[in-house]
Amino acid sequence: MSLNKKTVDDFNANGKRVLVRCDFNVPLKNGEITDETRINAALPTIKKLINDGGKVILCSHLGKVKNGPNEGESLAPVAKKLTEKLGKEVVFVNDDNVTGQAATDAVAKMRNGDVVLLQNTRFRGKEETKPTDAGEAFAKELAELCDDYVCDAFGSAHRAHASVAVVTKYVREKGGNCAVGYLMQKEIDFLGNAVENPVRPFVAILGGAKVADKLNVINNLLEKCDTLIIGGGMAFTFLKAKGYEIGKSLVDDEKLDYCKEMMEKAEKLGKKLLLPVDTVIAKSFPDPIDGPIEVSTVDADKIPSDMEGLDIGQKTRECFADAVKSAKTVVWNGPMGVFENPTLAEGTIAVAKALADTDATTIIGGGDSAAACNQLGFADKMSHISTGGGASLEFLEGKELPGVVAADDKYTRERN
Repeated sequence: MSLNKKTVDDFNANGKRVLVRCDFNVPLKNGEITDETRINAALPTIKKLINDGGKVILCSHLGKVKNGPNEGESLAPVAKKLTEKLGKEVVFVNDDNVTGQAATDAVAKMRNGDVVLLQNTRFRGKEETKPTDAGEAFAKELAELCDDYVCDAFGSAHRAHASVAVVTKYVREKGGNCAVGYLMQKEIDFLGNAVENPVRPFVAILGGAKVADKLNVINNLLEKCDTLIIGGGMAFTFLKAKGYEIGKSLVDDEKLDYCKEMMEKAEKLGKKLLLPVDTVIAKSFPDPIDGPIEVSTVDADKIPSDMEGLDIGQKTRECFADAVKSAKTVVWNGPMGVFENPTLAEGTIAVAKALADTDATTIIGGGDSAAACNQLGFADKMSHISTGGGASLEFLEGKELPGVVAADDKYTRERN
C-alpha cells in the first residue's frame, strides 16, 4: 500500500500556525508518566516543524474521560515532559473547552518555533461527531486556530473524530495543507508493505483472547500470508472446532463454524495454519493475575475437563519459532498466553525471542503484543512496534483509516 499522502516534508511551515494531532494517551500514575513511548514517537515531527519555523500547536486525547474534565486526565504532565525533551518551554493551555479564549490568546502570542499544547480534546465533551453539530463545531474551532494541519496520531487514526478527521475539511476550505507526520508515515509504510507487498515467506502471528476481535484480520491475512500462526486464548475455539476436548479453556462457541471455514480456506489456498500442539494448563485463571500458579503441560487434544489452557507449551513454542526462522516478513498481534504472569509468559517470550533472532522484517501490531515486547525487553530488536492497537488491527483487516483518508493526497493540488 503506497502512502501517497502529503507529509510534513511537502509544505513549508515557516511562520505558519500548524495544528498537530498527536497520540499522547500515555499511562499516568500519581501524575507521573510511566511509559514515554508515545511522546518519544511524536518528537521527530514536532522537531521538524519547530526547526522549519512553524508555530506548533499540539492536541491529543488522554484516557476515556467518562465523567467530564478531571485533573487525573489533564495533559499537564505531558507538557512538562515535552518541555524537558524539547529543551524549550511548551506552553500548556489549561482550558477545559480546549479551543476557548485561553487557547486563542496563547496562539496569538506565538512566535516562530514556539510550541503550545491544548488541553485533553475529550474534555470538550466526546469528540466523536455525535451529535454531529457538536463535533463539527469543535472541528471548526480547531481549524480556526491554525493555518495547516498534521495528523501524527496513528493510535487514533481509525476514529473519525473531530480532531482526527473532521478538522481537515475546515483547514482545507481556507487553503491550508492537511498532511501526515513522520510517525503516521512510518506506521503505514511498515504495515502497508507488510500486508500488500511483503517480502516472502510472510508469516502472520495472531494471539490474544477472542476470535471475535480478529475475525476479519484472520480472513484477510490468510489471503496475504504464507503461514498463519494462531495462539493465545483464541486458539482454543479453533481446537474445539477440530473436535478436541479443551476443558474450561476460553472458547467462543458461536465462532466454531467460522473457525472450521478458516481452516478449510487455508487448505484450499495452500497456506499453513499452525495451532498449538501442547498447552500449559491450570485449575483456574491466576488471581491476582501475576500471582503464583501451579501449572502442567499436556497435548492440545488432551486438556482435562476441569482444567484450562493459559499458555502454549514447549513443543508449540519450538514449532512456532521454526516457522519464524525461515520468514522474511513477520507481523505479530496478540500474546500467546497470560503474559502478565511470569509462569504463563514463556510462550509469549519464546515468540518474541524468535522474532528478535530472525533477520526478517518484524512488525509488532500494537496493543498487548507491543506491551509484551516492551515489558520483556525485546522492543529494540524489532523492526517496528506500532503505536496503535485498534488502528493496527483495522489496517491488518484491510480497512481504510479515517485519519489517513482525511489527509491531502500528494501532488493533487499541483496537478489541478
